[in-house]
Amino acid sequence: MGILPTPIGTSAELTLESPDEVTNSGGSTPEKNRRRRVAYPWLVFALTFALLLSDYMSRQVLSAVFPFLKADWALTDSQLASLTSIVALMVGLLTFPLSLLADRWGRVRSLTLMAVIWSIATLFCAVAANYEQLLIARFLVGVGEAAYGSVGIAVILSVFVPRVHSALSGAFMAGGSFGSVIGVALGGVIAVHLSWRWSFAAMAVLGLILVALFRALVTEDRLSAHKVGQDSAPSEPSVRPDGPNVRVPISTLFTSPAVWCAYLGGGLQMFTAAVLLAWTPSFFNREYGLAPDKAGMVASIFVLLIGTGMVMCGMITDRVSRTNPSAKWTSAIAFCVVSLASLGIGFQLAPGPAQLILIGIGAFFAAGSSGPTAAMVARLTHESVRASALGTLTVANNVLGLATGPFVVGILADRLGLLAALQLTPLVYALAIVALIFGKRWYASGVERLHRRSAAASDHHVPTR
Repeated sequence: MGILPTPIGTSAELTLESPDEVTNSGGSTPEKNRRRRVAYPWLVFALTFALLLSDYMSRQVLSAVFPFLKADWALTDSQLASLTSIVALMVGLLTFPLSLLADRWGRVRSLTLMAVIWSIATLFCAVAANYEQLLIARFLVGVGEAAYGSVGIAVILSVFVPRVHSALSGAFMAGGSFGSVIGVALGGVIAVHLSWRWSFAAMAVLGLILVALFRALVTEDRLSAHKVGQDSAPSEPSVRPDGPNVRVPISTLFTSPAVWCAYLGGGLQMFTAAVLLAWTPSFFNREYGLAPDKAGMVASIFVLLIGTGMVMCGMITDRVSRTNPSAKWTSAIAFCVVSLASLGIGFQLAPGPAQLILIGIGAFFAAGSSGPTAAMVARLTHESVRASALGTLTVANNVLGLATGPFVVGILADRLGLLAALQLTPLVYALAIVALIFGKRWYASGVERLHRRSAAASDHHVPTR
């Protein structure tokens, strides 16, 4: 997906919120410049999203070549899972410190450096001679990708109004699924017709091309010129616009029980989604007897459903929470319930159309809570630490979901079989639902606490460093 559907926020809506448009309304700025200023945020979204595609193409192409690695190097399922989980583990460990660094060093420079690192590391994967070398290369991929999601979404949210943040967050995070679709499908085809090494090489070259384009068109100065302040829903206290030198302590990322619940709920709901991303190609290879390239193509359909669901669920959430912000929590809970029921039943059925339909429904809602939880984290934290807050959410997503899910299933698959392991994974949604229910209860007090913090920081003119 390269273009976000228009229902999440029209250009007219964004024009009313942009500081630049105040000048335009007076007629002192040419219409051509006005259109450019309105279009630039979407250019930022498109380029940042394209790099996220590259990020997950480099990460998930591994799933497409599992059968080849298993055959060439006689690897166990837990070894294969470790090659996936090492990336998510490094993302989980490094996201927070690197997000803090990006908030101070510069988000554009940080994103550029990250993309260069993961692209070169993916190239190293192509020349790995054994399991140990490939594991080291995947470790470096994780280092490069660590804070991209949190810093990238912080950049995007800074130039769009908050009322479309759930849809934007869901759409951006869905880039992981869309990138996985491309990586799995394209990687499988390349591996069959050339070799699995060329699958990695192709992803690396694409990443380097995209990062050069991003660096040429996105700058810190242009982002600052298009920055949009916080607004509030009718039922929430407004957050006073802060001056450019206002910064709140990092400790504010952890002082609200509601934001803790958003971190936990967001991370836990990613567990099963991560399992589907990593193991569906092997599921279709083993349970349906499909060749690796065909299994990858079929699996890519379900991965595409995960990404599409993230976008659509974000859009639904923005619509139902327009006048009632706490409805974001209700939506996130509902998405988890649907996926729990659909996948829980689907993996119990015999292979066939009924199983595929239920797994497809479960996949559509599998990560549907991602957009709402990211929007809630953004709403419950101050803009000066926004990348760090979303970095904390990324840590939760990776430690509780993306790293843990595939690895746990790999271990269970060695002992119980892959199908039996997949039958157990939807149960983790129950924990996510509990966290989100408590988060909804504490949400109003969390927003009020943010309001008081912002007012105090503005009054005391807390310096930026």
